[in-house]
Amino acid sequence: MFNSAQACTNLIVGKKASKDGSVIISYSQDDYGSFEPLRVIPAADHPAGTMHPLYHYESGNYLGEIPEVAHTYGVVGLMNEFQVSIHETTYGGRAELTDTISGLIDYGSLMVLGLQRSKTAREAIEVMTSLVDTYGYESEGESFTVADPNEAWILEMIGKGPGRKGTVWVAVRIPDDCISGHANQSRIHQFPLKDKKNCLYAKDVISFAREKGYFSGKDADFSFADAYAPLDFGALRYCEARIWSYYNKWADEDMNPYLPYAMGDTKGQVLPLYVKPKALLSVQDVKDMMRDHYEGTPLALTEDIGMGPWEMPYRPTPLSFEVDGKKYFNERPISTQQSACVYVSQMRSWLPNHIGGVTWFANDDANMAVFTPVYCNMTQAPECYDKNTADAFHFSTRSAYWVENWVSNMVYLRYNLLFPELQKVRDKLEKDYNSLQDDVEGKAASMSKEEAIKHLSAYSHRVAGAMMDEWNQLAQLIIVKYNDMAVKRMDEKGQYEKTPGGNPRPVLRPGYPESFKREIIKQTGDRYKLPQ
Repeated sequence: MFNSAQACTNLIVGKKASKDGSVIISYSQDDYGSFEPLRVIPAADHPAGTMHPLYHYESGNYLGEIPEVAHTYGVVGLMNEFQVSIHETTYGGRAELTDTISGLIDYGSLMVLGLQRSKTAREAIEVMTSLVDTYGYESEGESFTVADPNEAWILEMIGKGPGRKGTVWVAVRIPDDCISGHANQSRIHQFPLKDKKNCLYAKDVISFAREKGYFSGKDADFSFADAYAPLDFGALRYCEARIWSYYNKWADEDMNPYLPYAMGDTKGQVLPLYVKPKALLSVQDVKDMMRDHYEGTPLALTEDIGMGPWEMPYRPTPLSFEVDGKKYFNERPISTQQSACVYVSQMRSWLPNHIGGVTWFANDDANMAVFTPVYCNMTQAPECYDKNTADAFHFSTRSAYWVENWVSNMVYLRYNLLFPELQKVRDKLEKDYNSLQDDVEGKAASMSKEEAIKHLSAYSHRVAGAMMDEWNQLAQLIIVKYNDMAVKRMDEKGQYEKTPGGNPRPVLRPGYPESFKREIIKQTGDRYKLPQ
């Protein structure tokens, strides 16, 4: 069952835009209070007459059931055994088109069904759109990234309203040499009506908009986003700004002309659906982009008092707030404290599926956690990611979700002091995993498929367990070294400095950063000034 994740980010890299020829897609599953283990669903055969139960992604309530197919494919995370991967972000769109009365399939169930029943991205699009036409769509407007080792698509759909089955939808293939993304706002505007190789769409996607009064122009001028998810300030500043930041860092063109649009100007120049990158991206580049807080841009979160005394590039929710009858807002970057988990899915056409498909999984905010590799044919999640290890109400030092949140919640509140400790461990581990990948996969390539799956599964489990050991040690280091807002002294070898009698040396007391000291004086004048 999927938990609610209506504030997410997907980034996309075509196979000719990546350094090694991988198709790379990412997904932050962002929702406060959401506990998200790593889903593992083994392949299975089903007797005739078997039904597939459907449960609501948010409430867990039973919605109904549909006929099962004879054979379903294995799924690890959001990738199946054929390296098909499906990620999502919710854009909402026109509220009157949501069908919670007769719609049977929500977006979470639709993703799982698509993965269990498809060998390619195109097939997944066909499966998903056919299912909602037959059984109805329960969710709001949704953008899906649907990808395999050769292609990456954005599929956008929205229902037709209560009591009317089916959806209107459009799917556009991202060119192999381009990058793209979506972040809670519909991104497909005009699309080619006669290019079936690169664009698929519901036969009534335009006529339905005409019927509802959303559009009245020529077919060639039709914009899916304008018709079904009209822009407002929030759609731009909270959502499109995240994709602008990605393009701003990687696009082979000047993104400044699009900045007004990203900052909330609905009449600004609309961001393109995809762009060519100025350099080829690695998987690590995508991981790091999922850690973005608009650094180096006019939207940066460390340029005003909102960062607090410890220069924290995060803001508490809600996104908007009111003071003296006036409404204000917080920035919403890619990296956010409410991420339950983050996926970076890597798919490679030149390798057998059981080796080529790997998901880099982090069980918290990408900036505050380590991505470890999990391969697409494993049949059991590592213990730290397993659904039976912990839950949303019970802490466990064996659960990656809880240990990584434990550490991050200590770090957030003294960010500029504690984050370097986390970053040092995080980057060391990811560098190690990246350096081991070729060797681990090379050994797998010399084995039979069965032996290789065991080898890669054991490696995935071993790495996740070792990460947990490191993260538990990091939690202990932070509480010991930084206890009571002071800092115990350490020598160059990382050992605590002690007196000859074995007690701690006098602690360091760094106090507030200089910028915050000045803000205090600015607000309080001479109140705290010592007599001269």
